[in-house]
Amino acid sequence: MDALKQISSASLKAEPPKVEIGDTVKVHVWVKEGEKKRIQVFEGTVIAKKHGGVSETFTVRRVAHGCGVERVFPVHSPNIDKVELVRSGRVRRSKLYYLRDRVGKAAKVKDTVR
Repeated sequence: MDALKQISSASLKAEPPKVEIGDTVKVHVWVKEGEKKRIQVFEGTVIAKKHGGVSETFTVRRVAHGCGVERVFPVHSPNIDKVELVRSGRVRRSKLYYLRDRVGKAAKVKDTVR
């Protein structure tokens, strides 16, 4: 069991991205196309966070061309270059799955007043 803990602690990022539910983020992901690698940006609202430790993930949702797209990102993945916070949201739920049924302005999350 100690060997598993050592392996998992070695694969953790030193400074994982600070992502909260309701935030609008830009996730910079390394994409491999044939021999070349490039960075692709995925911008959307964080609707869920799951697990903890090595297997921690967060789900980002956006609407592209009228179709909802969700993508699950592992927090400690080496394929994630960086996560930029566009704006922080104020929510009262830990999972925002209800946004899947909403369209237009009803699918927006309120901003945090600072």
